[in-house]
Amino acid sequence: MAYKWPSQDDMVSRTIVQLFSWRNEMTTACPIPIHDQLIDCGFAELSYFKIIILGIVQGVTELLPISSTAHLRIVPAFLGWQDPGTPFTGAVQLASFFAVMIYFRKEIANIFFGTLKSIREKNFSSTEFRLGIGIIIGTIPVGIMGLLLKSTLNAPNSPLRSIYVIGAACMVMGALFIVAEKICKHERDFSKLTFKDCLLVGLSQVAALIPGVSRSGATITTGLFLGLKRETAAAFSFILGVPVIVAAGLKQVHEMSLAGLTPHGWSVLIVGLITASIAAFIAVFGLMKYLEQRSTLIFAWYRLILGAILIAGASLGWLH
Repeated sequence: MAYKWPSQDDMVSRTIVQLFSWRNEMTTACPIPIHDQLIDCGFAELSYFKIIILGIVQGVTELLPISSTAHLRIVPAFLGWQDPGTPFTGAVQLASFFAVMIYFRKEIANIFFGTLKSIREKNFSSTEFRLGIGIIIGTIPVGIMGLLLKSTLNAPNSPLRSIYVIGAACMVMGALFIVAEKICKHERDFSKLTFKDCLLVGLSQVAALIPGVSRSGATITTGLFLGLKRETAAAFSFILGVPVIVAAGLKQVHEMSLAGLTPHGWSVLIVGLITASIAAFIAVFGLMKYLEQRSTLIFAWYRLILGAILIAGASLGWLH
């Protein structure tokens, strides 16, 4: 029997249903096996409406020091949605790369070209050289640990994505924020950064592999402990994160490609990426303006309260 192609009206109706329906009919089998490991592509089972919401959540929380990974786990849990999975979280972090590159374009260009100039002129004491090499040094630890833990991080129902772990991480980081704000002087700017500072801030990114810690939260907190100004700690955190975000995002995209993610899955990912990019730019602009005048204590208290709610909710069986 000859195949009957759907009419244009049928295709339009189906698209509208997929966009706004609470549960998407087009799904991708999850998890997807690749290299004898399981890749969680749960995001492909979500409707475009849900992905837009999660894209906004990712874009805002990736650059604020409150953990995007935690919120991409928490929001679906509260709303009863499918967990989008670590691959989605990693891939959509590329939105932060676009936002940071646009907002800090002058600073990044100065560091890049200044480092090349310093190498050419053998001026290894310049601020640009220290920052450029420091960013490379600071990226190595998290790169190594990310590769070592990738099977655990990417696995469906990873123990590191449990509500208890996320809640505890939120509370620990909230407490560290308060300590860093209360006992440390915040006087140093970019010109005072050393290789040691870059290494220590870079090492703190390793902790962010645990959902709930937050890469920006860990690096900003470390910067505050090192005596950096709040806006300097945030700016360095974002610039330092560029190699990590790009590497992690492209790695996840590559693995999803190898796993045979469907065209529908790619379209869902692109919608999330576009939404997150817009939200991330607004977030970085707002945060930098905020830290010029105020402390990070609002984020510390938010994390403490959120962590307590999560642990209580998981203990009472409200969150899974």
